[in-house]
Amino acid sequence: MAARMLKVARILDVPVLLTEHYPQGLGPTVPELGAQGVRTMSKTSFSMVPPLQQELDKLPQLKSVLLCGIETQVCILNTALDLLDRGLQVHVAVDACSSQSEMNRLVALARMQQSGVFLSTSEALTLQLTKDAAHPQFKEIQKILKEPVPEIGLLGFFQGMNNPLLPNSRP
Repeated sequence: MAARMLKVARILDVPVLLTEHYPQGLGPTVPELGAQGVRTMSKTSFSMVPPLQQELDKLPQLKSVLLCGIETQVCILNTALDLLDRGLQVHVAVDACSSQSEMNRLVALARMQQSGVFLSTSEALTLQLTKDAAHPQFKEIQKILKEPVPEIGLLGFFQGMNNPLLPNSRP
């Protein structure tokens, strides 16, 4: 799903900042992401904000940020909290974030939501960015949205959130 978000960002000309956490030890970004040509910054910080501080300071008009990637409980969580501290709206594409442990992922998503992060899906965020079916690139976006999507085990997380629209959620 992160690859899906990257395709959408390219089509809609949304700026992309890509970081790799300690690629010398953990390896580089996988080619399946399709990030070839995207400027990549190496980091050891668990947040991408410190290494991108100068880049962020050059964007005073920046109001919101969309995050996706790995590890949800480390880099996504710490980045989200740092961006909230900067006064930015933070949106996380939950289906485009992963962790080695499902428990770590779910607890990190809950923590982000409690802190004021907007949790959404890659499809919902894509349509939010597109705004209108009359958008000049909508047909191209629509093709991406029609691609099959794997089940990623998040329904249980949202069922426990008092959502009357989901079966077995608390009233």
